[in-house]
Amino acid sequence: MLVVSQGQLRLGFYSKTCPNAETIIRKVVQKAVANDPRNAAILLRLQFHDCFVEGCDGSILIRKDEDGELKAPGNLGVGGLDIIESAKARLEHVCPGIVSCADLVALAARDAVSLANGPFYHVPTGRRDGRLSKMSLALKLPDVDDSIHAIKFKFREKGLSDQDLVLLSAGA
Repeated sequence: MLVVSQGQLRLGFYSKTCPNAETIIRKVVQKAVANDPRNAAILLRLQFHDCFVEGCDGSILIRKDEDGELKAPGNLGVGGLDIIESAKARLEHVCPGIVSCADLVALAARDAVSLANGPFYHVPTGRRDGRLSKMSLALKLPDVDDSIHAIKFKFREKGLSDQDLVLLSAGA
């Protein structure tokens, strides 16, 4: 049986437990984007690939499983893991065990978008990290070899529109 834990998402979730969390993440992302502007799109793509599978749970970051999500054909070439690991290391130094990887990925994508002259948007936090990462769960990701009809179908299965497809494809 699979049990999914949903946190109560809200703005400022870490305001008391790790008040500098968002600042720390933004600084790491800012440095990464300054070093290579492509990192903005890379972080947005990482969040998309994480969220598309089983929701925004950070499970794409789990690498201990031999058949983890990253091994799925649709995840080939997904990057940004080093940026997330750098931010996580800094967060763990300041407030160990507090900020979820799921929130870290979401906040990093938000910051990357705004640093690339996109809009700044608020991200409610309080996500819980997934504990399961299976390639089989990621097989419905859009793949570079998919026809446009197949990609549209995969987006619609997730409740996403054609406009969402265009926006997310342009961002990544």
